[in-house]
Amino acid sequence: MHQSSGPAPHCHARRQVLLGITALAALSACGGGPRSASVTDRQIGVAPGVSLHVRDWSAAPGSGGDADVIVLLAGLGGNAYGFDSLAPALARRHRVLAITRRGYGSSGKPLPADAASDGTYAPATLVADLLAVLDALRVRRVILGGHSVAGNELTLFAGSHPRRVRGLVYLDTTFDYLASGGDDGESEPLPFEAPPPGPADLASMEASIAYARRVNKRWWPALEANWRDSLEVLPGGAVRPNTAPAIARAMDLAAHNFSPDYRRVRAPALVITVDPGTLRNLLPWLSPQSDPAVLAAGTAFFDAFRPLRLADGDLLAAALPGCTHLLIRNGFHSDFFIEHETAVVNAIEAMRWEGLQ
Repeated sequence: MHQSSGPAPHCHARRQVLLGITALAALSACGGGPRSASVTDRQIGVAPGVSLHVRDWSAAPGSGGDADVIVLLAGLGGNAYGFDSLAPALARRHRVLAITRRGYGSSGKPLPADAASDGTYAPATLVADLLAVLDALRVRRVILGGHSVAGNELTLFAGSHPRRVRGLVYLDTTFDYLASGGDDGESEPLPFEAPPPGPADLASMEASIAYARRVNKRWWPALEANWRDSLEVLPGGAVRPNTAPAIARAMDLAAHNFSPDYRRVRAPALVITVDPGTLRNLLPWLSPQSDPAVLAAGTAFFDAFRPLRLADGDLLAAALPGCTHLLIRNGFHSDFFIEHETAVVNAIEAMRWEGLQ
């Protein structure tokens, strides 16, 4: 297995931008249109005072797939609603569970005692939460899919509970955040990052959605549902994130200072890597009308980032011998599984999910 010898140039900046893109889509459903599949919303207790929001799509009648369960985990800051397009498409043949991890959306949000060292949001805690949900729903074995930072949970869960996993779907995840420099929580904003929402953007839900439209490549019903579930409406109509800053910081630090152990994974895996292809697919808020210096900095970053992103996907595939590696071209990290939904669904359906019995 090819190993990284240390943080590559631009890796820390790459992590910041991917984190920012995912968070924007979370705070911001080819796919995205309304779906007729029925869904049940559940709250499942996983720890004292902590429950997780689960959206549960039953398999289509006659498909025989209700025992064939796919579980979907969102990227950092995201929630179960972000899969409101992909999950119904998969529910034609499978039962699909989309889970909002603790700290976000409609799930419980315990405050950490210390963001840097508290285990409240450590990957091991998130994996324990996932196991508790599956046990509560009496789901024995799953195909586990995760977007972006959720790759940590996929690898750790599969290594810790191999007999509960039929297969893994890595949705544009990162090979190893520590190999990319980790995170000390002291990063400065990059000049080409999307501007954060200002007071006017948070004056109402409608204003916040208008902001989200400006900073995303496209706007889908699933992204809007995800966005709405990440905000709290205040008296007077203004909105703010419903995840406390201390929680967001603890989750960020825990996720980006974790090194997955792929040697313990025995389940078949599908690795999907997204090639942005163009500047708009990486930094969609930039345009020819942007400040020339900012646009030049963003273009230089894109030129450095793109080969690193592709190499990172190759590293992940090499760490999972026998995996299937799908490259999706001209995709945006936050919504590629909506825009390129047919390709993603077809790749999942083409897999031979066997795993340990």
